[in-house]
Amino acid sequence: MHGSSAFLESFAIVLCVAAATTVACQRLKLPVVMGYLAAGVLIGPHAPPLLVADKDTITTLSEMGIILLMFSIGMELSVRKLIEVGPKSGAIALIEMGLMLFLGYLIARLLGFTPVECAFIAAMVSISSTTIIARTFDEQRVPQRLREGVFGALVIEDVIAILLIAVLTTLAMTQSFDIGALASAAGRLGIFLMVLMIVGMLVVPRLIRSVVALNRPETTLVTAVGVCFAAALAAQRYEYSVALGAFLAGCLVAESGEGHRIGVQIRPLRDIFTAIFFVSVGLSIDPLQLLAEWQLIALFSAVVVLGKFVGITLGFFAVGSSVRQATQAGAAMGQIGEFSFIIIGLGVSLKAVDPRLFPIAVGVSCVTILLTPIAVSRSARLGEWIEARLPRPLQTFASLYGTWVEQLGRAQGTSQVRAKAKRLVRLIVVDALLLVAILITGVIGGDELAAFLKKRLPEAADIMRWLVVVGFVVLAAPLALGLFRLIRALGHELAISALPPAPEGGVDFAQAPRRTFVVALQLGITAIVLLPCFAIAQPFVPGIKGAVPLPVILGVAAFFFWRSATQLQGHVRAGAQALAEAVVVSGKVHGESMDDMEQLLPGLGQLQAYPLLATSAWIDRSLADLNLRAQTGASVLAIRRGEQSVLTPDGKEVLRAGDVMVLAGTHDAIGAAKQLLASTSRLE
Repeated sequence: MHGSSAFLESFAIVLCVAAATTVACQRLKLPVVMGYLAAGVLIGPHAPPLLVADKDTITTLSEMGIILLMFSIGMELSVRKLIEVGPKSGAIALIEMGLMLFLGYLIARLLGFTPVECAFIAAMVSISSTTIIARTFDEQRVPQRLREGVFGALVIEDVIAILLIAVLTTLAMTQSFDIGALASAAGRLGIFLMVLMIVGMLVVPRLIRSVVALNRPETTLVTAVGVCFAAALAAQRYEYSVALGAFLAGCLVAESGEGHRIGVQIRPLRDIFTAIFFVSVGLSIDPLQLLAEWQLIALFSAVVVLGKFVGITLGFFAVGSSVRQATQAGAAMGQIGEFSFIIIGLGVSLKAVDPRLFPIAVGVSCVTILLTPIAVSRSARLGEWIEARLPRPLQTFASLYGTWVEQLGRAQGTSQVRAKAKRLVRLIVVDALLLVAILITGVIGGDELAAFLKKRLPEAADIMRWLVVVGFVVLAAPLALGLFRLIRALGHELAISALPPAPEGGVDFAQAPRRTFVVALQLGITAIVLLPCFAIAQPFVPGIKGAVPLPVILGVAAFFFWRSATQLQGHVRAGAQALAEAVVVSGKVHGESMDDMEQLLPGLGQLQAYPLLATSAWIDRSLADLNLRAQTGASVLAIRRGEQSVLTPDGKEVLRAGDVMVLAGTHDAIGAAKQLLASTSRLE
């Protein structure tokens, strides 16, 4: 009875204190998760002993929270959901997570952590918190389009996080980056996953559908939770993470087609035990230890906020979002949360990392969670500020790039374009994997050969090491050149499909925009391919030598991009001259419609001549005050004022009644711009 009494007492203390702290956090407009963590601190061993819960009991309950949380995530990540989010979300996640894994490992290595600890730290800083973002978005009512883009990227992040948990479990068991041990452990893991998924696919979907057919919600709930804990137990018995087993169970349940219904039923249970999980994290928080590690907490918090902002912003912009929307997404995803706790907790439990990393992870999470609502609320203005301070060639490029991606999306509907793109993507993936494999083999083989010869033939050791390096270059150079040729071909193919050349013998007015689009696509594809490759290969390259080529390659690509963007500026100015000559004061066009002008001047996006009414709030205000590009994504190519024309006007240009503005941008951007220009009150 004593044990039962202790359990009941701990359970009651946790829920009552968590309820009080979360109410306080909501009154203070702080994230609810902070309340759970605060509850853990208050009832933990590092606070005055007013209310003390049994740590072992809470830890056991928190493991149930992890299992149910991962089970819910698995149910949301069905194959159909992954297809829905599409390649755009995948590209965003690869850029962002590749950058964060690369930075996390590099900085941890410079700080003197072991290679295994560096891998866990890199994973810790790379995964955003779906829970925090969802609640922040609900509180601040962000636009639906931004929500869809961010949650699409989070879906891919969660999938990669599960893969990282599987890899890190293997790494923790081997305690090294030994290829043989890793391959053996990965093989065992692969067999376990294959058996579990094959048996599960044959049994679980049919079982769930048959139970749901009984129309008894409690029976459905009990069955689903039973499947969840059975898979978690199977994973534990084979010395793998219970989180991995629960996630796979969720995926199997989702394949029954009843995942949404079961998710609604299981949500209250999941929320209770997830809260206990965060409380258990708070139990381990020692405020004095957090103060002692404040420098590392501040450093990794900066890495998370700045690194994710750069990676997510670039990723969203690369797939066609405006600078403003990309900035909002980058600000929203600048935190770590539940997955980071699970990953570091896994490393501590398997004795693969120093236990002091757990409070560091908690400290980083607290700092970044507190910053997230502030960053989201101010991200729109930050996007406008960044947009307004870009160099003119980049402003022009940013205003047109979204229209090119929109045209590319329409062109991707043709089977011929899809087939060519898929073939090139497959070849790029194969070449990249082979290049990484040769790099890792060359480094490890060179070290082992040098160590062997140092014992037998000391005088030949250095010579053989150089021979290994030369051999690696001979093998890798053709693959590297082939990889960049494939990237160049893919960028050219996509750009041609979006901005087709003129018929033979005709004037190719799309040449300058297409050239810039090709370079931009090549730069984006290079980042998508190289960032994950460098993140994978980095642990096997001694020192920081492996980090040097990446900024060099991206810097060279950025130089060529800048040069093409500068040439685009001249093309746009010439196009603006033609449009301004066509437009008359009434807003009509001499002889041709704007659709005809779009055909004549491809690459400038959707064109719209908009006469500025005398009732507009923006009369006698400058374009800098209007900030049209930052607020809507549309750009002013020219202004026709009587018989005069203002080409590619700058921010100092003052708007007058009767001005006919030639706007360019995507369909949505043009609509937003017209609505803003027609408003009778200015946005402050």
